[in-house]
Amino acid sequence: MACALAACGDRDTQVGEFSNDLLGNEIMVEALPDPDIPGVVCHVAYFDRSMLDRIRQGNWFENPSNSAVSCQRIGPINLAGIESSRSGEEIFNQRTSLFFKNTAIRRILDLQNRTILYVSHSRELVEGSAKMDISSVPLTEAEIATAR
Repeated sequence: MACALAACGDRDTQVGEFSNDLLGNEIMVEALPDPDIPGVVCHVAYFDRSMLDRIRQGNWFENPSNSAVSCQRIGPINLAGIESSRSGEEIFNQRTSLFFKNTAIRRILDLQNRTILYVSHSRELVEGSAKMDISSVPLTEAEIATAR
């Protein structure tokens, strides 16, 4: 189940923002709890273009696909009912342009290595999904047992 992020940031999840340059571009930071694993929270940083930069670039309707993700344990983890296929499950999705471009976070269980992986990636129709970042959360044997 994918949870949509607000296109301009959600004040409930936004934990930081700061100016990146003299054009007023900003880096936004949001705290996004895993919707199915309450014991994990991911922090996502992404670029938000200013109006001045949009005018200068002539591209009004999109932000860059760059994003970074870092996830950590904040409580107990129960993996019962969590998708364990090799392709994992998309848990967050944010539109970064008016058409055809999204930034998403996918959760993948790596039970063999006792880890939950979170991969942030862009999805562009023309250029593919080359921009990505990865974060991992270690698991205990007891938590792995809840997945089986």
